[in-house]
Amino acid sequence: MNMTEHLTEMRKRLIWTAIVFIVFFIVGFVFVRDIYGFFVNDLDFTLNVISPGEIIWIYFTMASVVAVVGTIPFFCLQAWLFVRPGLTPKERKVSLSYIPATFLLFIGGLAFGYYVFIDLILPFLLSLNDGMFNEIFTVDKYFRFLLRVTLPFAILFEIPIITMFLTSLGILTPEFMRKTRKYAYLILIIIGTMISPPDFVLQIVVAVPLILLYEISIFLSAFTYRKKQRKHEAFMDNDD
Repeated sequence: MNMTEHLTEMRKRLIWTAIVFIVFFIVGFVFVRDIYGFFVNDLDFTLNVISPGEIIWIYFTMASVVAVVGTIPFFCLQAWLFVRPGLTPKERKVSLSYIPATFLLFIGGLAFGYYVFIDLILPFLLSLNDGMFNEIFTVDKYFRFLLRVTLPFAILFEIPIITMFLTSLGILTPEFMRKTRKYAYLILIIIGTMISPPDFVLQIVVAVPLILLYEISIFLSAFTYRKKQRKHEAFMDNDD
């Protein structure tokens, strides 16, 4: 393909992705009551609204979350279809396996973030009140705080897949990840501190899984790198 054909192909993939996003958005909008009920079912307090705008905000927020989660695998598939012509049959098979892994890790990150919020962060923050204040929680403030905690986990849980992909492209090596381990730890601890309340135990609880993710990423990077090296050596031997 020339440049124009590449742009036309990309435009087609993006249009199909936008259509799927809209479909999932509509589905989320229709079932917003059920989705909202799931999130507030285990709460010991009632959420309130202080303006009509918060009602429509929660509809659009819930629908958008459903649309993003539902569109991720389709978007990854469209990206794979776009680059497929430039891949070998073996590369197509390997890269295709990244799609379900990307989706599952994103869902896993959301679930872990939600667990941390509901079972650790929220009880800790409520315990600080100790009867001093009259608690009134609004829908807007509660869900904004919930998304601020859960979405970073969903993104950070993609680190292993991103690591494998960059290693396969030759951009990243396991040796580089090992050399920069202490800096990566520092960044992850800072992120954990920003997400969690100012409690040392909670910050450790949040930071430890992120550090484990980084170590898993090093292992996967080394696995991908060794596999790539073996393929290169086999190619050179056949060439001789």
